[in-house]
Amino acid sequence: MDAFAASPSKQAEPEVLSPASVLGSQMLPLAAVVLAVLMVAISILVVRRKSPRRGDAVILAGYSDAGKTAILTTLAYRQTLPTHASMQTNASLVALSSSHKTLRIIDVPGHPRIRGQFQEYLPEAKAIAFVVDASTVSRNGAAVAEHLHMIMHALTSLPPSRETPSLLIVAHKCDLLKGTANASAEQLAINRVRTILERELEKRRVSHAHGVAVEGLGAEDAESEMGGLECSGNGEFKFAEWEGGEVGFIGTSVAVGKVARVVDEKHAESDGLSPLREWLEELN
Repeated sequence: MDAFAASPSKQAEPEVLSPASVLGSQMLPLAAVVLAVLMVAISILVVRRKSPRRGDAVILAGYSDAGKTAILTTLAYRQTLPTHASMQTNASLVALSSSHKTLRIIDVPGHPRIRGQFQEYLPEAKAIAFVVDASTVSRNGAAVAEHLHMIMHALTSLPPSRETPSLLIVAHKCDLLKGTANASAEQLAINRVRTILERELEKRRVSHAHGVAVEGLGAEDAESEMGGLECSGNGEFKFAEWEGGEVGFIGTSVAVGKVARVVDEKHAESDGLSPLREWLEELN
C-alpha cells in the first residue's frame, strides 16, 4: 500500500493558453478584412483625386462657315468683326457681366481635316456649343450631322470617372429666317435644325447598326464605326431620348459691325447672343 502510494500515477498537465494568444488567433481574420477594406477605400480616394473632372473651358465646334468665330469675337469684344473660315484654333477669355465670372472660349475650326482637334481640348471642357448655320442646314445637313456625330461619340466614350461636358446646339443665323405669326425666327431656326439633325443622325444610327452605307454620309464614313447615338424608347434617334445626356437648343444671330451694349451691370447685352450668354451664365 505504501509502495503504491509512493508511486503516484502520472497525469497530463493541461495546456494553459494566454488571453493574448487566444484573442490573437480569433482576431487575425477580422484584422485581415479590416485591412483589405482600408486598402480599397484608400485606392478609391487616390483614383478620385487623380481622375480628371470637368474643365473650365467652353468649346465652340461646328461645320465650316457656321459662324463660330463671329460668335467668339462678339462675346470677347462686344462687337462682331468681319471673319473668314478659320484654319486654326482661336481662344479668348470672355467676361460675363451678370455673374462677373470669366470663361475661356475655344473656337475649333470646322474644316474636315482639322475639326477633330476638339478632342485635344476635351479634357479642359466644361461644355461644348455646336454651332449650326440654320439658313443652310437644309442643304448640308448630312455633313453637319457627321461632324456632330463625332462629338457625341467622343462624349459617350469618356470614362465613367470623367464628368461629361454639357452639350448645346446653337441654331445660328436665325435672323436670316422670317418669323411667322405663330413662331419667332429663333424658334423656327431651332425647329429646323433639330428636325434635320435628328433625321440625319437616325440615318447614321441605322447605317452603323446594320453595317450598310447610306447615301450622302460622306467618304469618311466607310471606315467609321462610331457609336454614341443610342437612345431610350424604341431606339429611334431623338435628342430628348439620347442616352448621352441632356442636349440644349437655342437660336442666335450676330450683326457685323454692331456693338453689343450693356444695359447695366446686372443685365446682359440685349442682342442676338443673349440666349447664349444666359446659357453660359448658368453653367456650373
